[in-house]
Amino acid sequence: MASATRTDRRPSMTRTLWDSSVGKKTIMAVSGLIMLGYLVVHMIGNLKIFFGSGEFNHYAHWLRTMGEPFLHYEWALWIVRLVLVAAVALHATSAYQLSRRDIRARPSKYVHRKPRASYATRTMRWGGIILALFIVWHILDLTTGNVHSGGFQAGHPYQNVVDTFSTWYGDVIYIVAMLALGLHVQHGFWSAAQTLGAGNATRDRVLKTLANALALVLTAGFISVPVAVMTGVVS
Repeated sequence: MASATRTDRRPSMTRTLWDSSVGKKTIMAVSGLIMLGYLVVHMIGNLKIFFGSGEFNHYAHWLRTMGEPFLHYEWALWIVRLVLVAAVALHATSAYQLSRRDIRARPSKYVHRKPRASYATRTMRWGGIILALFIVWHILDLTTGNVHSGGFQAGHPYQNVVDTFSTWYGDVIYIVAMLALGLHVQHGFWSAAQTLGAGNATRDRVLKTLANALALVLTAGFISVPVAVMTGVVS
């Protein structure tokens, strides 16, 4: 009887949500918006480099002391990091599983081709892979210093950034990744709004305009830093 009871037990709501395509899309939407919020804040922080080394280094130090004295040194920063890691993991896993599910549901090509999707839509998967690889490189370059080119200096983020963008490959890697990010945000934001029920016939134009604006601002904001170093505005 006990065995039968365990067999007949219904799956939890969490498991049901995770197993469904709608649930995975919802998880992708929510985790994507969490990462988008972080990107906006991160871009604004990066732009402090235009106010000089003192301002930029002070901002980097504040990130490690925010929440004090209630929280210990770097606790708030680690909380942010853990939330981001969880968001990235859930986003990537959901995207991969939805992709595999889509492939299994369409084992052969359509006889009649559908209208071509936008460039951003068609490159979402490759863009995600590019961004995942970039995140690993970015952490190893400017957080741990393992692949840093100019002799990594802990506690001197301004100089570390200048060192990175003083190399041609540092600029290329970063700019390509930010272009991929812009395309990802452009399509991802609109898709998230649709998944969460924010879109309708009257709001679609506004949402698409907002998605384009966010993508443009984030791409331009992030790319402005390596361009400033290359042109000598920041040195």
